[in-house]
Amino acid sequence: MSDGVTGAPRGAPPIIGVTSYEEPARWGVWIREAALLPASYPRAIERAGGVAVLIPPADALGGLPALVRRLDGVVLAGGPDVDPVLYGARRHPETGPPQPRRDRFELALVRAVLDAGLPFLAICRGMQVLNVALGGTLVQHLPETVGHDEHGPAPGRIGRHRVRIDPAGLLGKMLGDQADVPTYHHQAVDRLGAGLVPVAWTDDRVVEAVELQGHRFGLGVQWHPEDGDDPRLFAGLVTEAAGG
Repeated sequence: MSDGVTGAPRGAPPIIGVTSYEEPARWGVWIREAALLPASYPRAIERAGGVAVLIPPADALGGLPALVRRLDGVVLAGGPDVDPVLYGARRHPETGPPQPRRDRFELALVRAVLDAGLPFLAICRGMQVLNVALGGTLVQHLPETVGHDEHGPAPGRIGRHRVRIDPAGLLGKMLGDQADVPTYHHQAVDRLGAGLVPVAWTDDRVVEAVELQGHRFGLGVQWHPEDGDDPRLFAGLVTEAAGG
């Protein structure tokens, strides 16, 4: 926890930055481009005892170290597919359109977070961004690889499946050796980035969680804990962000 120079003052709830979408949105009489995020993210952080602040994509990257110094933890939220150009792959027909501004910003943010040793939880796209930032690659369309749609059962609808967890890792210490988790994704980790260790899998051998070796709390999950009823991942992040 910070001493008041950076992050939250001692004794205050930790400040958790959450990455966000930049999309056209409608409210009242307006239809405008907006920085937005499903409310399930800040609510999960607040229930765990933290204060959530939105981090919208930005073009100016030089201020990221200063931004990170003012945070106690980071959540890399879900979102659109990472541009395959960033990991040296040809675009698959099922890969979504590129969002270069968000990709560029979040890759730089990951590096700033790692440089600062800040606790983080990378969710779905966030885990994929983490992997690409560390030199890894992605499976662009899982149904072709695993032969089914259970990881993303229907557009706009969260499914559930079971994951097996390495009980020796950080994730296993929080959740045990298995968990039923909310899921919605069609991409996944392929080659792991430097320093990442797989710690959870589905029965079809898709990597569902990774941990960053040597990091105080560096966790990526392919599922969507913010859309479930298990608070333990957010509680773990907030506890670590508050100084353990």
